[in-house]
Order: sequence, then C-alpha cells, then structure tokens
Amino acid sequence: MTQPHATHATPAQVTDGNPAGQDPQGTNPAHVPPADLRAALTAELGGAARAWLDQALDEAAAHPGTHGPISVWELRLAEAGRRCGPAHADAARVLVLHAARAGTEALSRVYSQGTADERRAVLHALPHLVPGPDALPLVEDALRTNDTRLVAAALGPYAARHLDAHQWRHAVLKCLFTGVALDHVADLAGRARGDDELARMLADYAAERTAAGRTVPEDLHRVLALTESEQPPAPGNAGPHGKES
Repeated sequence: MTQPHATHATPAQVTDGNPAGQDPQGTNPAHVPPADLRAALTAELGGAARAWLDQALDEAAAHPGTHGPISVWELRLAEAGRRCGPAHADAARVLVLHAARAGTEALSRVYSQGTADERRAVLHALPHLVPGPDALPLVEDALRTNDTRLVAAALGPYAARHLDAHQWRHAVLKCLFTGVALDHVADLAGRARGDDELARMLADYAAERTAAGRTVPEDLHRVLALTESEQPPAPGNAGPHGKES
C-alpha cells in the first residue's frame, strides 16, 4: 500500500469539471462543507442520480470501514461518474468518502488502487476527514505527478495547513511550470506573505524565463507581489507553516 471553511455552496460550486487552471477556489468539494455539498449536488441531479446518491450514502454510513477485499462504498466510488455524470462525480465521491468516515488508511488504499478521478476525490476529501498531517504522503505523491488536475487538487486546504515551507514553495513553482493556476492554491496570500525565500525562487525562475526569451507567467508577478507584504498574522492564528530555519 502506498503510504501515504468554506462559504455556502450554490449548485454551480460543487464540481471540479473544468481543466486545471480554470477553477477558482471555492468551486471544488475541498472548499465546501459536506452538508452544503450534498444539498447543492442534490439540487443539480436528476431523479435517478439522486436516488443512487442517497442509496450510496446510506450504504456507506451503515457499513463504513473495510469489509472483505473491497467495501460496498468503494464500488460506489467507481460508479459515481456513470451515475451522476462527470461534472458531478468529484462531489459525489467526496460525499461517499465522508459518509464512510474514511480514515487515512482507507483513503490511502483508495488513492493507491484508484483511477486518477478517484485519487482526485481523495485529495478533495482530505480536509473533511483527516485532522492532522497523517495523509501528507498522498499530497506529496500527487505533487510528484505530471497530472495537472491532481496537482491542483493536492493544493487545497489540507496542503495549506500541513505542507512544510520547503514543500509548499516547490509546489507553487510546480504550478507555474505546469500551467496550474495559482487560484487553486489554498491560502496563497497567507502563506506567501513575507516569504523572502519564495521571492528569491520566483525571481530566479523569472530571470531564467526572460533569458530564454520566454514569457513570464502572470501568476508569478501576482505571488511575487504577495511575498512583499509583511502584514503579520492575527494573534493566535499562526499556522503550522512558518519559515524554514
């Protein structure tokens, strides 16, 4: 096995069906509380899909954990795209994982054995299901891939809370390399604020691009401006991602 606050949603805010780089924050399941996610998704689905979702969630809630080689709720993850449509599958899968109360072990199993779509759903589900850093290996694995949709999903609220400064900086650079819009990076302003090392890395990358006669991504200028802000965090709100020593 591979080791591994959101506002109320409207129906249009529960999918991750757009290509990487086109979804602003708050439009994917990682940023929507499960109760709001279910209400919004139910409003979007047709009768047959709603009935399937209700049954899948009831089954997952009644039989969480592992039962035999594969649990019933894991089979429902595989069906979600066909039953709910590709545009709603991420939200449906996250709800199934939440109903099943999937912990780090179950999420790691689904991630290691699942399709890219199922892996993306696991990454979206992390902030709802794993309170600590135990599932960071899944984020790290996604950030090593060349799948831009996995990279985008990996940089949600869970990564914002738990990735260390070094890993987070390199994740931002990877977004610039691969064309993933920095709108996907949760708490970008908070983590970039006053980060001199990130500013140095961005300046070096911009200089390399310029020397090679290539354009500098607009997102680079945006995050570089964020690093110049020295506004301190509010007392008691410091996150786990301080500067490297």
